[in-house]
Amino acid sequence: MRLIATLLCAAALSLGTTPLAFAAAPANGVDYLTLPEVQNTDAGAKVEVTEFFAYYCPHCDRFEPLLAAWVKQHGADIVFKRVHVTGGPSVLPQQKLFYTLEALGLLEQYHVKAFNAMHIERLRLATDQAVFDWAAKAGIDRAKFVDAYNSFGLAAKLRRADRMMGDYRVDSWPMLAVGGHYLTSPTQAGEGDPSAQTEAAQQQAALKVLDFLVAKAKAEKK
Repeated sequence: MRLIATLLCAAALSLGTTPLAFAAAPANGVDYLTLPEVQNTDAGAKVEVTEFFAYYCPHCDRFEPLLAAWVKQHGADIVFKRVHVTGGPSVLPQQKLFYTLEALGLLEQYHVKAFNAMHIERLRLATDQAVFDWAAKAGIDRAKFVDAYNSFGLAAKLRRADRMMGDYRVDSWPMLAVGGHYLTSPTQAGEGDPSAQTEAAQQQAALKVLDFLVAKAKAEKK
């Protein structure tokens, strides 16, 4: 136990936090959940952090800037990935939008713009044509976008996203998986922190739990 504690403290310091931040350590089953089976990750010596999200989700939209800043801060220690969740016919075009941007190498440039299209411009993006029109208006080559959108490779990504949701037991979002083993979210972290009465406070609580889980997962790699 002393060795694990030492490793956790060392990992915390490498993440730019201090051991004092874990004085009241997040609790399993309260602030975060542990998957019964560890999922395979390909992060090497780093820790994989995966966000399950949806473009239509207002909570995901509000969480995005905070999470992006957190990822930038911890980029040397983590491999960050996103999975757009599956849904009904109106969600599928948004999911395909995400994976098309990813396939074309345009995700970082257009990810926030896709959120803004839905939550600021109030575009539904619920049909293929609506997504094509938005992409073209945003400055993306329409023909290349449509080809990637309808490709076999993209269909494989959709199947993988569906499989990952089942493997990680994701039933709400935004949800964050750490090291293929732990899950947390603003809602989950908020339940463990009675002082987190607002959504913004719950988001901050989730980032603190993420700090703890990344340090924990990193220590367990030793």
